[in-house]
Amino acid sequence: MDSATAWFVYVLHCGDGTLYTGVARDVAKRLEAHRAGRGAKYTRGRGPLSLLGSCQCSCHSHALRLERAIKALPRAHKASLQHPDALAAFVARLAPQAES
Repeated sequence: MDSATAWFVYVLHCGDGTLYTGVARDVAKRLEAHRAGRGAKYTRGRGPLSLLGSCQCSCHSHALRLERAIKALPRAHKASLQHPDALAAFVARLAPQAES
């Protein structure tokens, strides 16, 4: 898959301790937009923002389904996605469901 056409799901840690999940084609550029106040309304005024993790998806619809699945997780499970390979493992467990 060409990285120019790839979609990513990302999880941010906000300065107030909350977590934000979103989708983007360029996570670094999207993070900068969030930090500049041009990202999602939710992240405005909640800085500093740090990237907990991101994962490449096969298409936009897969990224949106994965975003929805992450948002449905309890906070403790979302926070655990920051550990190395945890987000990728979560995606792998969902892959058969998300692609169908």
